[in-house]
Amino acid sequence: MDHTLHITGDTEADALLARDPLALMIGMLLDQQVAMESAFAGPKKIADRLGSLDAADLAGRDPEELAEVFARTPAVHRFPSSMAKRVQALCAALVDDYGGRAEQVWTSGEPDGRELLRRLKALPGFGDQKARIFLALLGKQRGVRPEGWREAAGPYGEEGSRRSVADIVDEQSLTEVRETKRAAKAAKKKE
Repeated sequence: MDHTLHITGDTEADALLARDPLALMIGMLLDQQVAMESAFAGPKKIADRLGSLDAADLAGRDPEELAEVFARTPAVHRFPSSMAKRVQALCAALVDDYGGRAEQVWTSGEPDGRELLRRLKALPGFGDQKARIFLALLGKQRGVRPEGWREAAGPYGEEGSRRSVADIVDEQSLTEVRETKRAAKAAKKKE
């Protein structure tokens, strides 16, 4: 299976997301209140500034220092301080529960879709929707397909949907996802 990702529009940032499970997980965590491309480009900015992307290193850093790293221009996120705290909390949980290896969330003990969703929702910064989107991203683009993954991901796991970052495979699908999100926001405003 081709694990090339086309999320950020930056070949190097997408390559990091494709090869590093922690980068992909941090990108998903950052995906709120900013454009998807910007959120998922964040891990490369962090790695470039720190020299690597390592859960134990991120978890153990001085919080003020990490916030400064996130705030450097161009900022990792529009809310650098709060997102630095969230990334640090996520990395601390990964260190404590998964030996600092993000992929252990979906490989340790061979969880089924429901268990993987439960594990994702237990991570700091991953609510129900974010966990379902990430599960769909893992299934659709990373080949992580435990039994029941589509059902656990809900509508984000549907074949051919254009609801989230899980469905972006090229420029056309990015445009379709944006249009779906815009229509959903407009419908919600009318309610």
